[in-house]
Amino acid sequence: MKIGSLLLAIGLAGARAEAADAPALDYRVLATTKTSTMEREMNEAAEAGYTLAAAMGGETAGGGKEAVVVMVKDPAAAGARQYKLLATSKTSTLQEELRRAGADGFAYRSQTVFESAFGGREVCVILERDPHGPSQRFEYRLLATARTSTMQKELLEAGAAGFRLLGMGVGKTAFGGNEVLCVLGRSERRERP
Repeated sequence: MKIGSLLLAIGLAGARAEAADAPALDYRVLATTKTSTMEREMNEAAEAGYTLAAAMGGETAGGGKEAVVVMVKDPAAAGARQYKLLATSKTSTLQEELRRAGADGFAYRSQTVFESAFGGREVCVILERDPHGPSQRFEYRLLATARTSTMQKELLEAGAAGFRLLGMGVGKTAFGGNEVLCVLGRSERRERP
């Protein structure tokens, strides 16, 4: 056996042994057309030990236009989480909701654009908080523009102020047609009361 083949065989054997020792993961798929229902279902799953793995909006075969979230239960992870979903088609509303959620210690996790049965085309931002972890406060800044040159300028200004890009998307929204939407944030630790 050649050295390369021997090393490959040893590496594969080690990877198999490592995979056999890894804890099993349990997934839960949530799908709905209402943001309030999704938030409730995510928090119920969180109470059972699940955390957010992925989120998207779109048209599904069975449910039409839905928000779809995958939650995962990892035995190696500890602590329940709380979730907040913010969905709107107006930048001013989303900015204010992000400000309040950040003050309450909710951290950005994901964002998507989806069409709900009642709200139309909305941007949905998913936030998470560990109620037992260190207390943090987050400050968010929302940037939305149809021009990439404008986004470049606004991102440079936000970066100079210490804001980190957390997520972005492009879509036809009520914000103003086809726009680039960026969520930025910065955090600070604080002592629990």
